[in-house]
Amino acid sequence: MSVNRCVCFVSRLQRHFNSRTARITTSSCHVSSGSSLLQGQHRPGTVVWSRDVSSNSSSPKPPDTSLFVPVSLKADASADGGVGIELTQPLDKNELLKVLNRFYKRKEMQKLAADSGLDARLFHQAFISFRKYILEMTSLPADLHIILNDICCGAGHIDDIYPYFMRHAKQIFPMLDCMDDLRKISDLRVPANWYPEARAIQRKVIFHAGPTNSGKTYHAIQRYLAAKSGVYCGPLKLLAHEIFEKSNDAGVPCDLVTGEERTFVDPEGRAAGHVACTIEMCSVTTPYEVAVIDEIQMIRDPSRGWAWTRALLGLCAEEIHVCGEPAAIDFIKELMFTTGEEVEVHNYQRLTPFSILDHAVESLDNLRPGDCIVCFSKNDIYSISRQIEARGQECAVIYGSLPPGTKLSQAKKFNDPDDPCKILVATDAIGMGLNLSIKRIIFNSLVKPNVNEKGEKQMETISTSQALQIAGRAGRFSSKFKEGEVTTMHRDDLPVLKEILSHSVDPIETAGLHPTAEQIEMFAYHLPDATLSNLVDIFVSLSQVDGLYFVCNIDDFKFLADMIQHIPLNLRSRYVFCTAPINKKQPFVCTSFLKFARQFSRDEPLTFDWVCRHISWPLAPPKNIKDLVHLEAVHDVLDLYLWLSYRFMDMFPDTASIREIQRELDDIIQQGVRNITRLIRASDPTVTDPLQAQSNRHSQTGRGTGSTKFLTGSRGQRGQRASGQMMDSSLASRLVRDGLLTPDLLQQLQREWSKDQKQDNSSQRALDLEHQSNNKGKRKKKKK
Repeated sequence: MSVNRCVCFVSRLQRHFNSRTARITTSSCHVSSGSSLLQGQHRPGTVVWSRDVSSNSSSPKPPDTSLFVPVSLKADASADGGVGIELTQPLDKNELLKVLNRFYKRKEMQKLAADSGLDARLFHQAFISFRKYILEMTSLPADLHIILNDICCGAGHIDDIYPYFMRHAKQIFPMLDCMDDLRKISDLRVPANWYPEARAIQRKVIFHAGPTNSGKTYHAIQRYLAAKSGVYCGPLKLLAHEIFEKSNDAGVPCDLVTGEERTFVDPEGRAAGHVACTIEMCSVTTPYEVAVIDEIQMIRDPSRGWAWTRALLGLCAEEIHVCGEPAAIDFIKELMFTTGEEVEVHNYQRLTPFSILDHAVESLDNLRPGDCIVCFSKNDIYSISRQIEARGQECAVIYGSLPPGTKLSQAKKFNDPDDPCKILVATDAIGMGLNLSIKRIIFNSLVKPNVNEKGEKQMETISTSQALQIAGRAGRFSSKFKEGEVTTMHRDDLPVLKEILSHSVDPIETAGLHPTAEQIEMFAYHLPDATLSNLVDIFVSLSQVDGLYFVCNIDDFKFLADMIQHIPLNLRSRYVFCTAPINKKQPFVCTSFLKFARQFSRDEPLTFDWVCRHISWPLAPPKNIKDLVHLEAVHDVLDLYLWLSYRFMDMFPDTASIREIQRELDDIIQQGVRNITRLIRASDPTVTDPLQAQSNRHSQTGRGTGSTKFLTGSRGQRGQRASGQMMDSSLASRLVRDGLLTPDLLQQLQREWSKDQKQDNSSQRALDLEHQSNNKGKRKKKKK
């Protein structure tokens, strides 16, 4: 049992830490090589290696006191009544104010308070509250009244106020009294010890390292299928579904477990020996012969990295097969050193080569069958697919917010050699989870919206890892394209792409961690008046990690916690709701989340009829892009219902009916995506018209007078430019749509038209000057 779990267990039994427990816990924090995990109990085969940790281990970092919210105290009359007044005399409020202000200015008192955890900010807040308490109370506790009276009369020292001040400070800041306990709870320096079942066995770790399309996952899956029992842990539902189907097709019974779905192959619901799951859903207590952890490089993901850390350290499997980028090899070796487990590395080379072309595509007229244009925004997806359709070609569309069924349908349409659709327009959602027959990857842009450590959205050039993940989709061993090609849409981006791909991938250096429900419950016991969002903030502020780990981003968790703070829920239910994977950018999804929580808090089951009323089921096919986006949001709401149904089965009882209408909704969305260019036209013809879009982009991101962009690019949104005024878009767009005029020819006509207009203007000015000169000559003759 780990140190943190020991602390959790002791706290639940005793509800507070006595000094003896604190001493035992502190003395057992550092586990040396070969020591047992639990004092007094030896586990055979268990070896735990020590490692130098950061400075946090010797000197805990000071807490972020801006997170400490003072607790409001009721100004009730003292239980002592007027005893203090009877023993002494009434206090002079003006004299009291002078005494208290002198106490506040005492440097010695400020230093003494700082040693007790009151920094300058908390000291000031506590003093304001203490002064208000003394001046506004009709009767003070007898001992405090007597001390203050003695000081006012010159019979006591002003420092005598300090014990009463600190007593008040700990009432309004209860965390001061339990700071040592909170630090123990949030000590994350030895996460390997959180999984005693995994530490009780000696696991064999095999790293399958290689680039995209190198067969690394294939070899791991072959061992998984040959084992008596196994678990596959993937980053996406699509990948879990793929292994689920592949395993059952191979005659190996396999269950499927995702956040929103449980599928058992046994008719009576008994668990199969194999399971394919999303990585967050893997069990760290079930024993397996073989475990496969896919895309291990995501262990450094700022939001989801904790799931890979948990799987790698906690899976109870004799063999752990890890698949991912070679950049993670050294880090995984170092991580496994802390558990006393060696890593065997198998390196793989790419099965089909891909080359970087020396020329950019530059125009959508130059597209060829098997091309995939990669964009980083849905707006670019809509714009480009509209322009491709205007050229009389069909294209498939794939982006992240599409339901899995729709993504698979679009991938099948693109891969089908008998389908007229030969072009794919997609976001980086194609980077993993889909088998696509792509000949050429075309980067429409090299900049991608990203959220930095402060939670701010910014545009950044894609990393080498991201570029390789996407570029690696070009050419596939099992497809008709045995060699892949990579290029850009815009000429200026090509040297930038070559530079990005010429660099090696940055090595992975840290793994993510995340506070558990048990840890937050213990914080809540010590800080009963704090909100869930505040509890998590304080936890992260106090958490101690060594150099191998970081605490994952909790912004989404806090967003949901703040949203439902006013709803009466117990802490465990509130925590579960706040871990729900929802898209907070979708207003309808957020509203539905709020309604789900409110209905749940009333102990009213969320029935099928209730959900149908909420989403206005049945839903009509989309008529424009806005309708399509709403249907995608509704699909996410149904996913949320299914996700919650596996956590609160009695309150979300109608999973079968919800899943049925979700399948119907998926078909409706698929139909909408198949007709996406018609939806784009219906949404706003002026914006989606290719020529008008050119003009609009110029007005939004213009680069000087008369400069216009035709397609969005990177590094300043470079693109094809035209100068001069835009010609009448109605005739021009009709000519482009009918294939009688290309954008390049249109730009040439614009330049010629602009040149002719300048010449006409020059000729007109010359005629005007000549006319003015003649008029002046006539006036002079008349005067003579």
